[in-house]
Amino acid sequence: MKTKYFYLIAFALVLALGSCTKLDEELFDKIPGDKYPENENQIANLSVDAYTKLKPFADDEGWWFLAQEISSDEFCGPTRGSDWDDGGKWRNMHRHQWTNDDEGVNRMWSSMWTGITTCNQVIDMMLGLPQNDAIRAKMSEVKVLRSFYYYLLIDNYGDAPYLTTTIGVPDKPSKVAREVIFDSLVATVTAALPALKPIDNKYMITRYAGFALLAKLYLNAEVYTGSPQWALAGQYTDSVLAGPYNLVNDVLSPFATANEANPEIIFSIPYDEDNFQGFRLHMRTLHYQHNLKYDMPVGPWNGLCIVPTHFDTYEAADIRRDAWNIYGPQFDTKGNQIIDGETFKPLVIDPHLPALYMQPPDFTPEQIRTTGARAGKYEIKKGAKENLSNDFPLFRISDFYLMKAETEIRQGRSGDEWINPIRQRAGVSTWSGATLVQLLAERGRELYLEGHRRQDLIRFGEWEKAWWEKDASSPERRTFPIPKWATDANPNLL
Repeated sequence: MKTKYFYLIAFALVLALGSCTKLDEELFDKIPGDKYPENENQIANLSVDAYTKLKPFADDEGWWFLAQEISSDEFCGPTRGSDWDDGGKWRNMHRHQWTNDDEGVNRMWSSMWTGITTCNQVIDMMLGLPQNDAIRAKMSEVKVLRSFYYYLLIDNYGDAPYLTTTIGVPDKPSKVAREVIFDSLVATVTAALPALKPIDNKYMITRYAGFALLAKLYLNAEVYTGSPQWALAGQYTDSVLAGPYNLVNDVLSPFATANEANPEIIFSIPYDEDNFQGFRLHMRTLHYQHNLKYDMPVGPWNGLCIVPTHFDTYEAADIRRDAWNIYGPQFDTKGNQIIDGETFKPLVIDPHLPALYMQPPDFTPEQIRTTGARAGKYEIKKGAKENLSNDFPLFRISDFYLMKAETEIRQGRSGDEWINPIRQRAGVSTWSGATLVQLLAERGRELYLEGHRRQDLIRFGEWEKAWWEKDASSPERRTFPIPKWATDANPNLL
């Protein structure tokens, strides 16, 4: 259902944008130009192109998800002999040794700016249409989506140009202070809220997605502006919690292949293995012979895995540990033990990766090929192709449970009532008087592989500390540098 809906309107948008750029043309797909759009469906189509720019964010085309996770203390890209060296980009990201010319730095900047620019193009186009309440509401929606892209941009890069149109902008715009952009984003989203639909639609900016974005902005206000805003973060988190979302009993269902109707998801990217490709975490993490476990028609790449110290934060009784990680003896779909293709021994994944850089003779073939629990949080269905069809949740309700707990604790109150439902579901004991230290660890366990960990570590003051194979780093590493290619073209970005 998600594919049919999303791509039919995407096709309609191609027609809309292709004709609407020439407003003097007599016809618009057999509708007079001054009459388009003439119904709600046509108005809804106007924003689709802006949403499609989320597609690269979960893989290496856009790098946002990879940068948030691999730079953190919970996930990594080890070099396994001759595999996964790639010029050191994975190690650089984990060890905070990136430069202004690393792939992740370059591609993340590009993907975020593509989203911002497309939103501005769509808004400019709508400003040229006959105005009515429906058009103005759609513009408000796209302004909030643009604010989401900008939120990710300032979170990752700090100061940046701030453009809200494509018309009459300077060729070489200057940077604007992050706190100034923050204030404008808050004002933009707040002003748009009344026009946003108070419905549960996981593929568009609804009023609840607007509340979620404001809650995230205020939660990180101290990082962005120097002034904490815990009360406002709690207020907008309450607005999200009052929406049509709830925790489900099964920790796997929010990440299932068919998760488009899951009541935990607020806003997501609607990946599809054929029609909206770009989610290949299983290919990056599974062992070469794991195609036998899932009857995959393609061979995985045997790479990314959990940091061993993060794996150890899960108690043995924690349902999430085994539900979201792949380790131990591995079997094919007929129950036969899988044999490693190089060692010719039974494939047994040791969850504890011994090092980030593994080369013979210092490490055995088994250590190089079969260590590190692999990511199993997002369902890998039988017959999975190179791309997954699981929707990727950008906002999920359990995050807001833990955000509410954080705002309460930071204001001197108890957050236990918001943490304990999540721990109960995971099958571990509840807490009384939870601390921020405990909360950060619980956020790591619950939100593992959802793109939140880098931001959390910064907000909790843990980012610069040493962990596993990362040395203590400089506060300058709280943001990524603007890419060299961008500063070469525009010195105002330096």
